[in-house]
Amino acid sequence: MNDPRSPAETTVLWQRLASASVLLDGFHALKHALRFGAEVPVAVTVDRRAALALADELAPDVRRTLDALLTEVTPSAYAALVPRPHPTAVAALAVRPAREAQLRVLGRAAREAPVVVLDNPRNLGNAGAVIRLAAGFGVTGVVTTGTLDPWHPTVVRGGAGLHFATAVERLDVAELPPGPVYALDPEGADIRGLKLPDDALLAFGSERSGLSRELRARADQLVALPMRPQVSSYNLATSVAMALYHWSLTGGA
Repeated sequence: MNDPRSPAETTVLWQRLASASVLLDGFHALKHALRFGAEVPVAVTVDRRAALALADELAPDVRRTLDALLTEVTPSAYAALVPRPHPTAVAALAVRPAREAQLRVLGRAAREAPVVVLDNPRNLGNAGAVIRLAAGFGVTGVVTTGTLDPWHPTVVRGGAGLHFATAVERLDVAELPPGPVYALDPEGADIRGLKLPDDALLAFGSERSGLSRELRARADQLVALPMRPQVSSYNLATSVAMALYHWSLTGGA
């Protein structure tokens, strides 16, 4: 199939949409976003043939969509559009899901999977890794508190485009969805003796300072992960993975 529009037209469209869109940086981010229903108005690559061959190998389910969507541009044009060019030389812009729709998903009654809460996270890459984990476990959503934007391009890159597979929003602690809050803390009860309910909010403190006072006051149960003495902490994504794996073994979904 021929390119859907000329490189010049694509560049103009990209520049018009970029400030209000989600940057999908790399083939895998675009692949995942398409699989989970993202609206993608524009996508570029420096080598259509190579990108489509990658789709044949890794994502035949979206190959036809990519064929209709991808426009080949020069390496210099690509580099001008994408701040950190990805090794796959593929990028796209997607429409961010409406906040109202995300909040409806997060707040619905009788949730069948937990909501992960990152309380004032600091590291963009860690937040992206958590969203990727959450999508893999099929959780209801990921909420961040504090100043970090969970839709920052670095977070989306770390999440491999899987923001579109779960609900992702930033909220204040007072705005958290209903449900029992199980907050991870070294002083809590050993997680191995607990069953985490499907409608739980699983809250994790920041990498530097742990749980905020507001989140700790909101918690219904403090929960501790098993850890060898004198080891101070786990990486945030590792902690989330351990908690979600425990939920998957003992919960309902």
